[in-house]
Amino acid sequence: MTEAFYPIGTPGQPWGATERAAWLATQVRQRSYAQDVLSVIERLRDHFDVVEYGVLDYGDEHYPLLAIRNRDWDEALPVLVVTGGVHGYETSGVHGALQFVQHHGLDYAGRANLLVVPCVSPWAYERIHRWNPDALDPNRNFRKDSPAGESAALVDLLEPLRDSTLVHIDLHETTDSDESEFRPALAARDGKPFVPGEIPDGFYLVDDEHHPLPAFQQAVIDAVAKVTHIAEADAKGEIIGAPLLLPGVIKFPVKQWSLCAGITNARYATTTEVYPDSPRATPQQCNDAQVAAVRAALDYALAHR
Repeated sequence: MTEAFYPIGTPGQPWGATERAAWLATQVRQRSYAQDVLSVIERLRDHFDVVEYGVLDYGDEHYPLLAIRNRDWDEALPVLVVTGGVHGYETSGVHGALQFVQHHGLDYAGRANLLVVPCVSPWAYERIHRWNPDALDPNRNFRKDSPAGESAALVDLLEPLRDSTLVHIDLHETTDSDESEFRPALAARDGKPFVPGEIPDGFYLVDDEHHPLPAFQQAVIDAVAKVTHIAEADAKGEIIGAPLLLPGVIKFPVKQWSLCAGITNARYATTTEVYPDSPRATPQQCNDAQVAAVRAALDYALAHR
């Protein structure tokens, strides 16, 4: 008999409704989307427009989905998209996006249309989790017919901007809990064996293997390296099992996997991965790294239109 590696489910058998319900029952609200995110967005209304692009209703909990955009939107200008909190437990993605708008959002006025979605998955943000309540990963479901409400709402928001988006940067983290909780849960949910991996220490980027942009990615890496350390490849010359495009940059089939950074046809796109569990990085440093990445990505894209 296969040894169990996760407390929910039977080894070798995908979860059914009973197992998903058992998993959901273990999820506890640990922080407040209203206090941490909505209150900050509210204070930004003096200088930015705030758009409610959907509402998530989970039982008796209701989560407005908000996007921040510059005033005087000009259809003749390119669109710059920043997303965070696709995975709710990846904290610096949310707070880095908000910090960017607070300190640098007005820098792009008159040059481009800025659209920032700081917290794509508010239910998961409150539970410090990767999945939504249906045990679905939003970052494998960014498509029109998405079963994940978080993903479907963002796809609908960005659909009219699909061809006018110049750059899309999606802010993420890789954490120790990826290996201790989330990857084991994924394997259990799908009835597959869990194969341990290795968590890289440091910041890295994810490029699209079908549309590599080494100069763009290098510009972002160079900016972040001034704030925090860049992850090195493992003994196999990989990061999280993926080949390197260049130091600190791996590549995935972004659109094929229905990842967030592939929603639009942006000429420039990347996904950040901050490592908050490093003894060499503080929470503020992680936020600062996200901000540095956003600024470098947007500035490079505008300079190389």
